[in-house]
Amino acid sequence: MKRCAIIGSVPVKNTGVLKEYCVGSFVVCADGGLDTALETGIRPNLIVGDFDSAKASPPPEVETVRLSVHKDDTDTMFAIKEAMRRGYHDFSLFGILGGERFDHSFASLCALQYIAAQNDRGVIFGDNCKIFMMAGGKLRLTRMKGCGISVFPFGSSCCTVSYRGLEYPLMKHTLYSYDPLGVSNSIVEDDAQVILHSGTALIIVLEPNF
Repeated sequence: MKRCAIIGSVPVKNTGVLKEYCVGSFVVCADGGLDTALETGIRPNLIVGDFDSAKASPPPEVETVRLSVHKDDTDTMFAIKEAMRRGYHDFSLFGILGGERFDHSFASLCALQYIAAQNDRGVIFGDNCKIFMMAGGKLRLTRMKGCGISVFPFGSSCCTVSYRGLEYPLMKHTLYSYDPLGVSNSIVEDDAQVILHSGTALIIVLEPNF
């Protein structure tokens, strides 16, 4: 798949991972994500936003799409849709969690669900976590032994899952949105899996000791 890395306005602490995923990817800066890119020496391919949070001005040689402040899509959501329109289907998302606005973080989870609903791939990189969204199939968790993991239904009242390689196994068990049963599990094998039988699942993988 053609890969796209999207950088949002929230400061990114692990710039090493950011640089790694930007290599060979189509890089889109959403508004203040431009500041992060410039500070870390990353050259974006596209800049989008209403520029209410960016400190730097877009370089004149980089393609820029200026958005109205009064719009339906967030800058991140517009960046995703524009990248899809250009043929990209594998997304690494940085700088879109945390900050001062919880509602913006939740909107980012909605954007991740949108990617999953198109049968595309997406992962959000937080400071100490990776977040995946599944609309079907299985998620392989390789070389993540020792990490924490939590699984929740998202966008619906329930989802049915099976676990392989986790400390607390489940087999075709239904998780409900009102019962956080899926929180605080652990990956205990080098090749673990979360298998989704129905619904949509939000999977949060936490670094060890976090």
